[in-house]
Amino acid sequence: MSEIQKQVTELAQMMEEFGLDKAKFSTAEGTVEFDRNPPSVAAAAVASPVVPSEPAKKAAPARATPAAPKGMPLSSPMMGIYYSSPSPGSAQFVKEGDVITGGQVVGLVEAMKVFNEITAPMAGTVLKLIAKNGDLIQPGEPLMFIG
Repeated sequence: MSEIQKQVTELAQMMEEFGLDKAKFSTAEGTVEFDRNPPSVAAAAVASPVVPSEPAKKAAPARATPAAPKGMPLSSPMMGIYYSSPSPGSAQFVKEGDVITGGQVVGLVEAMKVFNEITAPMAGTVLKLIAKNGDLIQPGEPLMFIG
């Protein structure tokens, strides 16, 4: 895990531990801010544009949850880095269309240098994979849908 990922994880955990609504840290590479109460769309439209002092870096595309998902979402129990296979170069735990059993390992979440197994809560078929290998995921964020 990169140093910035470690810092982001630690900051998020401290926010949770101390019940903070906002947190911010800065490094030579940039600034990271968390706010549990983001501004409304109307306030964001009125805010003045921010002009970066250095060339803008390409932002990671947001993962979109299907508008009308079918099946039961399997959500992340914690914040961390999602891994779809047990090790680099290994086959994925599951792919879309795979039939799985209850308790089967379907992914890993790395948090605080510990790899936590994500298991299927029920038997079924993997209908849709949402999380991608290496994604930073949040608690409650859907990883996949099982039907």
